[in-house]
Amino acid sequence: MDIPAERTVDARYLEPPQPFVDTMEMLATLQPGEEMLLLLFREPHPLYRVLQQNGHRWRTELRDDGTFAVRITC
Repeated sequence: MDIPAERTVDARYLEPPQPFVDTMEMLATLQPGEEMLLLLFREPHPLYRVLQQNGHRWRTELRDDGTFAVRITC
């Protein structure tokens, strides 16, 4: 399933804490059942704890180019 560009945070070249900030801002706009895509060059272990605490589901895929693609649902 493709995720619309407006539901994607490409944080691969952003400096911390901007990836986390951008992700939290987008999560605040998601409606139940909607999904967003987060792209990073590192696996976001601290984010997983926050997602779990807030009842979000996610799945992570490591792509051939070294990108971690994290699909997060509300």
